[in-house]
Amino acid sequence: MSEKIGFIGAGNMATAIISGILSKNLYSPENVYAYDTNPEAVSKISKKNVTVCSGIDEILALCPIVFLAVKPQVYPTVLGQCSGSVKNNLFVSIAAGISTKYVQSFVGENCAVIRAMPNTPLMLGSGATALCKSANTSDAQFEKVEGIFAASGVVCRLPEDKMNAVISVNGSSPAYVYLFAKAVIEGAKDQGIDPETAAKLIISTLRGSADMLENSGYTPDELIKMVSSPGGTTLKALDVLYAGNFETVIKVAMRACTGRAEELGK
Repeated sequence: MSEKIGFIGAGNMATAIISGILSKNLYSPENVYAYDTNPEAVSKISKKNVTVCSGIDEILALCPIVFLAVKPQVYPTVLGQCSGSVKNNLFVSIAAGISTKYVQSFVGENCAVIRAMPNTPLMLGSGATALCKSANTSDAQFEKVEGIFAASGVVCRLPEDKMNAVISVNGSSPAYVYLFAKAVIEGAKDQGIDPETAAKLIISTLRGSADMLENSGYTPDELIKMVSSPGGTTLKALDVLYAGNFETVIKVAMRACTGRAEELGK
């Protein structure tokens, strides 16, 4: 593709997206532009042979599609710098809690904006991304950006009023999984199993369990029942989890995640 694409912010998520589009040949390296104030991020992204820009205005002048790949707290500064240099750019926001209208309040209400919530497994081509668009974003623009994220995983479309809540489903949830895995590895160590062996087993178990959820045709409740023999070991473990309100704790954590997203967007 000869069209140029730009990234304001060249951290982990930007690098993951760029890796995906380069691996699928959606863009050639010379048509990918990046800008970051962090020398370390610039050094890392340069290794992908993309074009490093000297400022935000250069990105906006060259790239019809611009990814805003910075932290939510930095958005006011970055968008303020964008406001005087916008040239019919399509903006793609990947920050938690930042609405399309918030971006438009800086860059102009007529600017097309797509809001995305990806997750870090995007780095390995196994991402899960939720997308929505502003009313004045064309279907063609939306489908183009959808294809960019699809190069690195699954993409789902959502209405914007669900974009804060979905952070707790895919954006932050890898951390829940990692915490669970950490607890299992530490529990195994307490019982005399070396951490390396425990990690190998739980990682494969998580991968296989995800495959079962996706491809077996059974619901989560049905899959739980398949593992839980009456009077067996699994039920003993589940009894402890139920007594500790495991499901409720997860739901409360998800609500806290969504609440923080709403705070960031104010």
